[in-house]
Amino acid sequence: MAKLANLRRRSELLRVVRNFFHDRGFVEVETPLLAAEVIPELHIEPMSIDAQYLQASPELHMKRLVAAGMKAIFQITRSFRDGERGTLHSPEFAIVEWYRIGDDLQAGIQLLDELCQAALATPTAKHTTYATAFKQHVGLCPHTSTTKQLAARTKELEIVVPDAMSPDDRDQWLNLLLALQVEPHLGQDLPEILYDYPASQAALAKVAMRENGILVAERFELYYRDVELANGYHELTDAAELRSRLQTVNQQRVEDGRQELPLPESLLAAMQTGLPDCAGCALGLDRLAMLAVGARSIEKTMAIPDN
Repeated sequence: MAKLANLRRRSELLRVVRNFFHDRGFVEVETPLLAAEVIPELHIEPMSIDAQYLQASPELHMKRLVAAGMKAIFQITRSFRDGERGTLHSPEFAIVEWYRIGDDLQAGIQLLDELCQAALATPTAKHTTYATAFKQHVGLCPHTSTTKQLAARTKELEIVVPDAMSPDDRDQWLNLLLALQVEPHLGQDLPEILYDYPASQAALAKVAMRENGILVAERFELYYRDVELANGYHELTDAAELRSRLQTVNQQRVEDGRQELPLPESLLAAMQTGLPDCAGCALGLDRLAMLAVGARSIEKTMAIPDN
C-alpha cells in the first residue's frame, strides 16, 4: 500500500490536472470502460469479459464525441492491458487523455509541454525530432537508412538482438535502436518531447511531408527522467485510411499467432461522417505521480497496488 504522503501528492496532481484543463475550456467526460469494440494494436493485448473488451484507452469513444461536435474534452479514467506488469506497468492503470479541435502537431506538443510544467513544476521541455535524436545517438537517419544498415549498426553497437526479432522488419530494428540506444538519453535534465516519427509508425496519426521531402508521422512522445510519460498524435481523420491501417495491424497480429480483433465500426462510421482536424494525447497518471514523489515504481503511488 502506498504511503499516505504519496496518496496526498497524487490527489494534488489530480486537482492540478483537472484545473489545467478546466482553465482552458475543456469539458471533462466519461466513456465506457467495457465495450464490444476495440482499436486493434500490434503490441497491446486487450482484456475481455463476456465477449466485451476492457478499453486500453478511452480513444475510441472520445473521438466519437469529437466527431459529434465536442470541441475540447479530457478524461481521467482507468485503462487495461493484458500481460503488462513491472515498475512502469500494471494490467490496470490510470490515464488522462484529451482532444482539442483545431490543434495541429505543434499545438498538441505545446499543450503537453504546458501540462508537464503545471503538474511537475518543470522548465519548458526540449522539442526534438526523432531524426535528430536518432542521428545523434545511433549515427544513422531513421527515415532513409535501409534495414541492412540498421542491422549492421545494431551489431556495431553490440546490442543483443532478441531471438524473436524478424530480420526483415525495418520497424523492429528502429524500435530496438530507439529503446536501447536513444531513449536512455532522452529527458535526463529537462522533459523532452520527441516528434516526427517514421511514417511507417504513424499508428493513428497523420502523415505529412517535411521540406526535405521526407514523409513523417505526426506523433509526439514525452520523456522525463527515464520515463515515457505521454503519447500524442495530430490525429488521422480519414476513415478509409484508418480502416486500412487497422486491417494491416490485424493481419500482422495473425502472422504473429495472436487473435484478430474486431474493428471499431462505430468510430469508423463517426469518422466517415466527419472527424474535425484535432490533436490528442494520453498521459500515464501513475507514472506522473511516481515522478512527483520520487518513487522508482508506479505501485508506490497506488492506493491498492495490483498483486
